[in-house]
Amino acid sequence: MRLLIISDTHVPLRARGLPAEVWARVAEADVVVHAGDWVEPALLDELERRSKRLIGVWGNNDGPELRARLPEVARAELAGLRLAVVHETGPAKGREARCAKEYPDTDVLVFGHSHIPWDTETGTGLRLLNPGSPTDRRRQPHHTYLTAVVERGELTEVELHTLSR
Repeated sequence: MRLLIISDTHVPLRARGLPAEVWARVAEADVVVHAGDWVEPALLDELERRSKRLIGVWGNNDGPELRARLPEVARAELAGLRLAVVHETGPAKGREARCAKEYPDTDVLVFGHSHIPWDTETGTGLRLLNPGSPTDRRRQPHHTYLTAVVERGELTEVELHTLSR
């Protein structure tokens, strides 16, 4: 099962839309994961139309319409892998311990908010992933997104992709 993991798209405030490379990955993915800060419902509508399966949450920049359509925390089982998605996890300091406590029955937690790519594992084995942003790099050197594969309950082939300007 192929995953595309994105967050913090901020469309149309920070970009008119997703880059063509990301749309190509949407077409290839079995599951698209979006960790919030869509800003406008139009991108949600388009991803729902173009994705085989979409798992998304609302972020702090998402208004009432998006919050009515999306959960604050999404959970799914993908080929035996227990996935959770949330926008914010709090400060980087103490993140692993805090998330391990808050998500004890989760194998992988995808989060956004910081626009900073993140890939760590807690002492309990919980993997934390932040894809950065494909449209709003902030202080990062590149726009980014993640791809991964889920097979027999395991997350493999996790790859951070950078986008050309």
